[in-house]
Amino acid sequence: MEYFCKKCNMSVKRLMCGECDVELVNDTITKENGETVQVSKCRNGHGMIKSPTCCGHDMECRKELI
Repeated sequence: MEYFCKKCNMSVKRLMCGECDVELVNDTITKENGETVQVSKCRNGHGMIKSPTCCGHDMECRKELI
């Protein structure tokens, strides 16, 4: 998976789970107030992180690199 910044074109590839060494997948979660948040999740259920940000906003997920 690759994240990129629309403003400066910075990109980040292949975020990995430290527990099982599997590439994280892009997803969204919905908070209690209804707001959606982009996250990167372990496909084996070891957790999730807030997806990368750059230039003050969420980076976009470009593609799966499986």
